[in-house]
Amino acid sequence: MLLPILALGATTAFAQAPTKVGVINIQSALVSTRDGQAAAKEIEVKRAPKTKELERKQGEIRSLQESLNRGGNAMAEAAKNELVRNIDTKTKAFNRDLEDAQAEWDADQQKVLQDLGQKMMAVIDKYAKDNTYSLVLDVSNPQTPVLFASNTIDITKEIVDLYDKNAGSMPTAAPKPAATKPAPTPAATKPPAAPATKK
Repeated sequence: MLLPILALGATTAFAQAPTKVGVINIQSALVSTRDGQAAAKEIEVKRAPKTKELERKQGEIRSLQESLNRGGNAMAEAAKNELVRNIDTKTKAFNRDLEDAQAEWDADQQKVLQDLGQKMMAVIDKYAKDNTYSLVLDVSNPQTPVLFASNTIDITKEIVDLYDKNAGSMPTAAPKPAATKPAPTPAATKPPAAPATKK
C-alpha cells in the first residue's frame, strides 16, 4: 500500500506545480542574430579568395579534360599520356587544396558557432529563469525526442530578440559538453566539387 500512496503524492505535487516547457530552434536562432549574420558575412569574405582560386584550378582541369575527350583518339600516344598525367597531377593537387581549405573553413565555422553558442546559452538560461521555464528543448536537433510542439511554446524569436538586445553585455555561459555538434552554419559559399578524372 505504501507505493501507491507515494505515487499519488508525487502526482499531486506535480499537479500543483505545472511544468512550463519551451522549444527553440537553436540553429535558426544562431544565424538569425545580428552577431550570427555578421559572422556569416565575415566567413564569406574570408572564404572568397580561396574559393575563387579553387574554381580557377577546377576550370583548368575541366578544360584539359575536354581537350582529352575531343582529341584523345587523334593524339599521338605520348602526347595523350602526357595530357592524362597532367590532368591526374592537377586533380590530385586540387583535391589536396580543397581538403585543406575545407578543414580550415570547418575550424573557422566551429569556432564561430562555439562562441555564439556559449553566448546564446547564457541568454536562454536567463530567459528560462526569468520566465519560470522548467524545460527548454532544442527542436533543431534530430536527437531531441519532440514529435509535436505548439507554436505557442516556441521561444526562438524571443531568444533572438533578447540576444540582440543584450549583445555585448551578456556574460558568456560556461561551455557545456554537447551531445551533438551543431550542424548549421552561417550561410557560406559552397566549395567547388572535386572534378572526376577520366582514365
